[in-house]
Amino acid sequence: MTDKPHGIGGGLTNYGDPDFARYLRRSFARSMGLSTEMLAKPIVGIAMTPSGFNNCHRSMDDLVEAVSRGVLAAGALPRPFPTISLGEVFLNPTSMMYRNLMAMDTEEMIGAQPMDAVVLIGGCDKTVPAQLMGAASANIPAIQLVTGPMSTGRYHGQRLGACTDCRSFWGKYRAGTVSETQITEIESQLSVTAGTCAVMGTASTMACIAEALGMSLPGTAAIPAVNAHRLVAAEQSGTAAVRLLTTGIRPSQVITHKSVENALRVLMCIGGSTNAIVHLTAIAGRLGIRISAERMNQISDETPVLVDLKPVGEGYMEDFHAAGGLGAVLRELKPLLHLDTMDVEGTILADRLAEPLPYVDRSIIRPFNDPVSPVGGLITLKGSLAPDGAIFKRAAATPQLFESEGRAVVFTSLDDMAARVDDPDLDVAEGDILVLQNAGPHAAGMPEAGYLSIPKKLAQKGVKDMVRISDARMSGTAFGTIVLHVAPEAAIGGPLAAVRTGDRIRLSVANKSIDLLVPAEEIARRLAGFAPPPKPKRGYKALYRNTVTQAPEGCDFDFLAGDAAP
Repeated sequence: MTDKPHGIGGGLTNYGDPDFARYLRRSFARSMGLSTEMLAKPIVGIAMTPSGFNNCHRSMDDLVEAVSRGVLAAGALPRPFPTISLGEVFLNPTSMMYRNLMAMDTEEMIGAQPMDAVVLIGGCDKTVPAQLMGAASANIPAIQLVTGPMSTGRYHGQRLGACTDCRSFWGKYRAGTVSETQITEIESQLSVTAGTCAVMGTASTMACIAEALGMSLPGTAAIPAVNAHRLVAAEQSGTAAVRLLTTGIRPSQVITHKSVENALRVLMCIGGSTNAIVHLTAIAGRLGIRISAERMNQISDETPVLVDLKPVGEGYMEDFHAAGGLGAVLRELKPLLHLDTMDVEGTILADRLAEPLPYVDRSIIRPFNDPVSPVGGLITLKGSLAPDGAIFKRAAATPQLFESEGRAVVFTSLDDMAARVDDPDLDVAEGDILVLQNAGPHAAGMPEAGYLSIPKKLAQKGVKDMVRISDARMSGTAFGTIVLHVAPEAAIGGPLAAVRTGDRIRLSVANKSIDLLVPAEEIARRLAGFAPPPKPKRGYKALYRNTVTQAPEGCDFDFLAGDAAP
């Protein structure tokens, strides 16, 4: 017997006897009802992520069936296999803490099991970046397939989509302008179909980034979850995965410095999620690709926002798909893109964009010369409060607050914020700046707590936005004048840990700066007695705390990052 270069004979279990391992594997595979003819075919793995704790993946079984159909029709053997699944709202303390675990699971199962190519099916916020991180590290031929966005619900004639509208109505409920009965009725209409959030939140942003990188089939990012074309895309992804067995295209050939810059331009143009900066950094970092904060800001300042979707604009993902989807966006951005990048099909971007689209809805996807905003949605801030950087979503912020100086009102932890933010005796005024400490990756796993609630007593007076600062993240569906991902975080002794209530802080979007207006000597004095929070003693949380990097490095594990690309 001889080793096969593909299929069931790949990556043999080590018994010290390869022929026996091959014989035993075939025997057990026959117990699954597979014929010798099927076992002779190459294998396409299907990484599937269904879970009773992940509403975004409710359509997973149908997608797996459709991918399998495409694989079989193209002459290969589909083998679905599970990995962990991350449902954003069902995980404590935050799904972000488990993104790296899912990435490790994905990488190891791709590498340990006999498959010649893999289709990765995910959708919810952290699942797509986890799968792309794992695929980049495993580096066998791979295609990303997303589950697709939800369709909108209705409330008294108004369209509703998770989760921008849920935040908007929750703010009104806190302010007392929406009743208990109304908020309960709204709750039942926010998420009414299978799929990911209906707006340009993190899930939809990462779907667009996967396509912009070239890891998904062209035109598949925005197809609604309940649309029949989503199943067609799944079937086509299975067929395309079989073609990869001939072309041999690997993630390292698709995810390049140029394609990462293209993805960053798309992120800026669509008004996408702040979380995507951390995720794209981690994906690129697996292949040793680094994009500096200065280069990111340059890309943002050169790239207009063209997509009018919530939370930046008014539309929903179903509108974006009908308007022309990412293909229309890429054609508008063509003068700014690296056109010599390649996708999983082997198609060069210039060739893809040479084909005109039959229709583009300009109310949703604006032309380059008539943008929603002339500059990109996200920027990096630096200054004495964030020496290593912070992220600001100017596309979703209040322009009148772009140049702000105010008094800090500090919450020292998530528990402290929960206990005091609505206290009628809280010493806070409209022009103050809310600061949350100890919510970064080391302290709390970096939850989506950066969208600090407006204190109830101010909300009831009609205050709708304030400058808010933290080392946490916020949901891609959120909005407001919010400074996030402050690095170094408070829990490792960053300047954020030195802020005290009453200090003055200055935000300047024009200067891309965030500064604590306290003398450097005083900051150093305050930090002299700093002590980090206690470390977990066992399990995955201990691994996370001991090895997770800061936000500017993607919050990946330090031992998983790739060597710097040449």
